[in-house]
Amino acid sequence: MKRNEVKERYKWAIEDIYATDSDWEKDFDKLQKSIDFSKYSGKLGNKDTLLKFLNADEEFCKLLERLADYAHLRHDEDADVAKYAGYFAKVNSLYAKYAADIAFYDPEMASLDESYLNSLIEDKRFADYDYMIKRVIERKPHVLSEAEERLLGMASEVFGTFNETFGMIDSLDLNLPEIEWEGKTEKLTHGLYGIILHSNNREKRKEAYDKYYKAYISLINTITSTYVGSVKCDVLLSKVYKFNSSLECALFNEDVDKKVYDNLLKAVNDNLPVMHRYISVRKKILGYKELYFSDIYAPLVDGAELKLSYDDAYAYVIRGLAPLGKEYQALLKKAYDERWIDVEETEGKSGGAYSAGVYGVHPYVLLNYKPMITDVFTVAHEMGHSLHTYFSQKNQPYVKSSYKIFVAEVASTVNEVLLLKFMLSEAKDNNMRKYLLNYYLDSIRATLHRQTMFAEFEYEAHSMAEREEPLTKESLCKIYADIGKKYYGNDIEHDYNISCEWMRIPHFYRAFYVYKYATGITAAINIAKRILTAGKTAVKDYFKFLSGGGSTDPVSLLKLAGVDLSTTEPFKVAMNEFEETLKEFENLMGI
Repeated sequence: MKRNEVKERYKWAIEDIYATDSDWEKDFDKLQKSIDFSKYSGKLGNKDTLLKFLNADEEFCKLLERLADYAHLRHDEDADVAKYAGYFAKVNSLYAKYAADIAFYDPEMASLDESYLNSLIEDKRFADYDYMIKRVIERKPHVLSEAEERLLGMASEVFGTFNETFGMIDSLDLNLPEIEWEGKTEKLTHGLYGIILHSNNREKRKEAYDKYYKAYISLINTITSTYVGSVKCDVLLSKVYKFNSSLECALFNEDVDKKVYDNLLKAVNDNLPVMHRYISVRKKILGYKELYFSDIYAPLVDGAELKLSYDDAYAYVIRGLAPLGKEYQALLKKAYDERWIDVEETEGKSGGAYSAGVYGVHPYVLLNYKPMITDVFTVAHEMGHSLHTYFSQKNQPYVKSSYKIFVAEVASTVNEVLLLKFMLSEAKDNNMRKYLLNYYLDSIRATLHRQTMFAEFEYEAHSMAEREEPLTKESLCKIYADIGKKYYGNDIEHDYNISCEWMRIPHFYRAFYVYKYATGITAAINIAKRILTAGKTAVKDYFKFLSGGGSTDPVSLLKLAGVDLSTTEPFKVAMNEFEETLKEFENLMGI
């Protein structure tokens, strides 16, 4: 389908950002001429001058973000329109000039006396910037001189080459072979691999699995070198910035207590027998003498489907999220009516789904909706992101409006859990109930257990590098294999292919990122459970979290919603949810 064939009500209203391209171009020209921050260099020790700088920087960034969002969304409507790719390139170039112009800021702020910085926090004129200034104080031991910061800034493009190199390998140089699928011979892509692994055809699953990993293993030396380089870069930067480890550096940058990371790993490890039981249940239901990793996504329940048009699906999501109250439902309706959402799959449109916030306008959601149950969950998920952004931007000044990645998946997953519980309550037959329970089990396994397994792997890899132990293809495969055996147990065959799975995980090039998926679903399960049991009180607390943006550290924000990840309790609740769901699934399946 071409974009001009889509009804207007199924297209997002990007004209709410800029009515015309010429309006965008006028703002771009205006902003380009306004870069003049170096005049504040050496003067931030004066409160009035500092306030002028912060206000000017805020206004600049607001407009730069608006320009970037318009270019990004327009480009994602149709990548074949070169004009908007050009817009995006112009924005990136402008951002680079801006970054160079304010290179003095971090070192100069860090050099200021702590008593002066504390006096800023107490000054009401700096109320919008108090958390930011608190972080400046905390960063003081880790900020380098202006010359050093500038040098590292110049090298940032080089540091990013490991991620870029893996991206090129994964998308272009990986020699994936052809495979016969549904009567056609076609190239085995990442997307097709996922489709086949979720199919009922065991023979074809095994064939795809072997061919897929053979392609990665053929490049094991190159990928190992790339990943080891990335790990060593992380270790180097953590030392340069005076941290004791790469993990400490990553957690500091997100303002997250290490207790959270430790609690996650301990809770998942303590409850691995339940995970092993789920693998055993899979094996029994599938009736296999030997269970392989190519069987891990095989469907356990067939024939359950919810084929809804987009309009019906959206209405269903609004009903399913009733526990969040009428205000939340009204906002969902507002998003639908005012065209925050781009619905249809069209030629040149970006794939997948996402939510993007535009400060001072409203959030936007990209979908490629299909009438299937997983896409109904996608609608709920992306609207969770969008209303989190909406509440944060409505209740916080610009500098505090963006929440950290650590909490980015919480609201979206709360929506999914609440919708799933609603679907279970509405399920008219046991087959649908079995399907939903299995969907929930697989979601927790993939997001909580598997991402924690990934987190444990990258922790071990970085620790080895920090101890100056050699990282080789053999040592990395051994680390991964040992952790995999611990997580999945003895009811599945641990072959050489799966010991090489680390080779294909792109998130490993953003160190200590994956654990946030696991803490996100943990927090979401706790919040949803509290909403369904405590009602309005829990919803009120949850809205405080949604409205918090980036006003303080993310762990403290979650405490507003009744979840304290610095304790073990939320992790116990999430593990118990998995076990109780498994028990119900076992009963329905007669196991």
